[in-house]
Amino acid sequence: MHQKQLPKGKKVDFHSHAILPSYVNGMKELGIDPVAEEGFPLPAWSVENHLKFMADAGIDYSILSLPTPHVFKGEASRSRRVVRAINEEMAELCRRFPDQFGFVAALPLPDTEGALAEICYAMEELGALGVKVASNSAGVYLGNPQLEEVFAELSRRKALVILHPSPARQLPRENIVTGRVMALFEYPADTTRTVLNLLASGTLARNPGIRLVVPHCGSFLPYMKSRGKAMFSMLAGMGMMEPVDMETEIGKLYFDLAGDPLPDQMDMLLAIADEKHILYGSDYPYVPAPVLLKKKTALDMALAERGQMEQVYMTNPECLL
Repeated sequence: MHQKQLPKGKKVDFHSHAILPSYVNGMKELGIDPVAEEGFPLPAWSVENHLKFMADAGIDYSILSLPTPHVFKGEASRSRRVVRAINEEMAELCRRFPDQFGFVAALPLPDTEGALAEICYAMEELGALGVKVASNSAGVYLGNPQLEEVFAELSRRKALVILHPSPARQLPRENIVTGRVMALFEYPADTTRTVLNLLASGTLARNPGIRLVVPHCGSFLPYMKSRGKAMFSMLAGMGMMEPVDMETEIGKLYFDLAGDPLPDQMDMLLAIADEKHILYGSDYPYVPAPVLLKKKTALDMALAERGQMEQVYMTNPECLL
């Protein structure tokens, strides 16, 4: 099977999740408790409800990815089995609904050998549009030299890479809300942490074929761009790191609008991002459908006023893929 191509002329959701039995069972097999790790239970999901949400929201096509927790807990062989089962079930779902769903494959990172094998299998045999990567996998962040071979392969394939947050391994969890509910602070914090590491390590510059989508309106990057640019320049001048062309490298990134783009975050994001690199993301089913529909109505009004409706929902996805 050749890599699946994104259909043209459809409104695309770049940030949505399918909570499949293979994922739920895989969490149990790996001994991972989503509530303990994330402070939030796995939401209920069914293909029927997802399709209804898409119809109600006017979304034609959703790119499915795994949520967090990430599917790794120390034993590579077991994580490889779980990931393979998830990707095969995801591919089967997309074969049943080819006009509504595509998917990006899960990888058993930080197991490099297993990840390379899964990239090949998922993209060549299962029709994956690309891969999903966690901000950190068992504490190994993107930009770590351990993952260089994986990023080189993704660049060689000019792969779509969708980033999803995963909480840091060590957090203050006692009597502090940000340490209990990961979605409040740790998700955007770890997303920002790993993108800064990708920039500082030169990983993105060395692997220009990668098409990386950063979630949640860029997380904290709109604030961190100027600070990071100044700090990286200072550190490079001290010989502590190689120089980084922040303008060029951030300019390559794509961003989804999952979360709360209005009233402030979209304008903050557009201060650092090309409007041609903005994509819609719902984060279904982690946000209830009625809430998402209300948010989307407001977003659509704002996009219509800016003359960006077709660009965000259709033109930008077509150009990306």
